[in-house]
Amino acid sequence: MLLYGNAEFFVNEIQVLLDHNREWAAQIEQEDPGFFGRLAKQQTPEFLWIGCSDSRVPANQITGLMPGEVFVHRNVANVVLQTDLNCMSVVDFAIRNLKVKHVIVCGHYGCGGVLAAMAGNTDGAVDHWLSSIRELYLEHKEDLAGLEQVAAERRLCELNVLRQARSLCRSSVMQDAWRSGQQLTVHAWIYGIENGLLRSLAEPVAAPPES
Repeated sequence: MLLYGNAEFFVNEIQVLLDHNREWAAQIEQEDPGFFGRLAKQQTPEFLWIGCSDSRVPANQITGLMPGEVFVHRNVANVVLQTDLNCMSVVDFAIRNLKVKHVIVCGHYGCGGVLAAMAGNTDGAVDHWLSSIRELYLEHKEDLAGLEQVAAERRLCELNVLRQARSLCRSSVMQDAWRSGQQLTVHAWIYGIENGLLRSLAEPVAAPPES
């Protein structure tokens, strides 16, 4: 193989990931013999996690769940748009096929997408993607202006989670599941990168909203 410039460095970087994978798989199999064989035969998670793409917020690790225990959808700023075929397909599959019992919409403090929407300094595809959060900021701009900058940023991260959870609850997939009697609860959570802790922002929703 011919390597040019710093290509050899990047190949070695990737090899580290492959080496870590083999070490991880060996450790799991040692601790729980047959784990991967069982995992390959079925997928029965009770949780659907809709979170931010931020690399510092990995769903399995921060909840202490193993592979196979949480179905995950992530995007910039944990946005739930009923017109987003990607997100709605994940929700539909998790509810109809996997029969998850809990859907967790989880944002985090210091979210780059939320802060960018707040500052109005986005462009390209991400500018369009964050438009709903920018609208949310403008709706609450007066109240947020009365807070210190960091407090305002944190509050907008919270408001975004609540907005996305409400959007999810109003989706046809969720409404149909509830009407059919499926036991399904929606949770709105926020994660603190600075301390590693999750916190609920509202009471869980287990029935269609009244309006």
